[in-house]
Amino acid sequence: MDEGGSTGCFCETSKMRSLSSVTLLLLLVLTLTAEASKRLKSHKGGKHEKSKPATECTPAETQYGKCVPEQGDCGEGLREATCKDRTDKIHCKIPCNWKKDISDCKYKFGPWGSCDAATNTKTRSGTLKRALFNAECQTTVKVSKPCSPKPKPPRGGKKSN
Repeated sequence: MDEGGSTGCFCETSKMRSLSSVTLLLLLVLTLTAEASKRLKSHKGGKHEKSKPATECTPAETQYGKCVPEQGDCGEGLREATCKDRTDKIHCKIPCNWKKDISDCKYKFGPWGSCDAATNTKTRSGTLKRALFNAECQTTVKVSKPCSPKPKPPRGGKKSN
């Protein structure tokens, strides 16, 4: 009896070790697969991938269309990027506080001028710093905005009562 009992015990221990080894091996494989999947997703979904066309063209060879907002006249949108015989849609954004017709042009602006009482607007001019997406930009632009109804107090100054 002792013989049969000890053989059964050895067999159970061996089965438990095998089961533990298989479980650990499966756990290791699942962990490695999950890590590889996570790395692949983070590599593909980077911000740089979103903004570049999928073709192997240089920016000089690529023709870019205007940014077309998804809703309204500003915010997230898409633009066409065409090179050779391939056209891709790439993500773009028009800031909501900016003029749509010069959104792909970056300007350096001077200070706001004084308020014109006749039109109730003030203007300032800007000189071109750079053109994005091969945009055709004016070398100087003038922008205007309505005059504020009340004069703002100077920064850092104390209010008088």
